[in-house]
Amino acid sequence: MEKAKLEQNQHAKPLSPITTSIITGFFGGVFWGAVGLMAYYFNFTKIRPNTILEPWAVGDWKTSWIGTVISLLLIGVLGIVAALLYYFTLKKFQNIWVSFGYGIVLFAIVFFLLNPLFPNLDPITELDRNTIITMLCLYVLFGVFVGYSISYEYNEKIEEKRKNHST
Repeated sequence: MEKAKLEQNQHAKPLSPITTSIITGFFGGVFWGAVGLMAYYFNFTKIRPNTILEPWAVGDWKTSWIGTVISLLLIGVLGIVAALLYYFTLKKFQNIWVSFGYGIVLFAIVFFLLNPLFPNLDPITELDRNTIITMLCLYVLFGVFVGYSISYEYNEKIEEKRKNHST
């Protein structure tokens, strides 16, 4: 058999940077949402991931296990939006502090601008210190995870293109 046709000699086509950003955003949203759920169960925060369903869903199902799963998946979808926003605006910065700041900006958007959308979410001035610190840390960790991953991948592709172009 010809060597080029053997399956083990075929190279996988690398994913595009946007596809990588989508995967990173979804995984980051679901993962850090699950960490937030654990923080809720261990009383580090009073905010459940299910809070995201409050304005749009009716019924008690949203506080059950199915509501939790749907909430985590929805947070994953919002993570995709956040990752794409980062990709299109900040991907060139390979600096952890930019990603750190991005997480703080996401926190501010949710807890200051979008707060009125969530009827069961108290204003930030009425939340206890543990909840604020825990949620801020989760948003910062999400921002660093998504931002640094996207920036690293983008800069690796640029470096790879530069090396291939110079040879």
